[in-house]
Amino acid sequence: MLWATCRRVLLQLRGDPRSIAMILVVPAVLLALVYWLYQNETLAPGMPRTFDRVGLMMLGIFPFVVMFLVTSITMLRERTSGTLERLLTTPIHKADLLFGYALAFSIMAAAQALVATGTAYWIFGLKIAGNAGWVVLISVLTAVLGVVLGLLCSAFATTEFQAVQFMPVVVIPQILLCGLFVARDQMNGVLEAISNVLPLSYAVDGLQQVAAHSSPTGQLVRDLVVIAAFVLAGVLLASLTLRRRTA
Repeated sequence: MLWATCRRVLLQLRGDPRSIAMILVVPAVLLALVYWLYQNETLAPGMPRTFDRVGLMMLGIFPFVVMFLVTSITMLRERTSGTLERLLTTPIHKADLLFGYALAFSIMAAAQALVATGTAYWIFGLKIAGNAGWVVLISVLTAVLGVVLGLLCSAFATTEFQAVQFMPVVVIPQILLCGLFVARDQMNGVLEAISNVLPLSYAVDGLQQVAAHSSPTGQLVRDLVVIAAFVLAGVLLASLTLRRRTA
């Protein structure tokens, strides 16, 4: 049942070129815009490029945002069209259904992370101390996190416009407080405390660890574990929104 659900969702996505472009193309295009913003900067000898810092963090932020949007809207369509309700009247277990959706979107998230990371390294020459494999892993985890939060938030929206309205509540605060604009340890106490309970903060911190160290650090492992814990908790919470009747 899990694989059948996963296959059905992937086939639906294949028939929706706009969603595929949103997932695979948009993050790479946005990354190109970030590169061009800093293309003409003047650097002192030996100074790293701003793109190597900001572009690296975007490899975690862009997949998170895009997969949140795509998943929340797609899942909302499943709910409002009655597809989800019809599926729940069959013997399929809720866990199989939910993990099927999550797996399908996670496969797309992995493809997205590979495309975005490949663009950063091979086209824009991203240079950091750590291995690119860790960057891909963090990008995939943050994209899956976006998937899970999208599944969860779709339960509280009745229209696609309402689904998009969750961005200022769920996504934007995490971007503002993740350490992209101001280092988290330089924020005031209240904002730093809030940032410590937001999953995107750990993704950005993990990418910074990869950028600064050639070998994985204990802090990087901690960040990965925390993100994975948020993903698992999100899946469990999302399962509570699946009901045998939607009306």
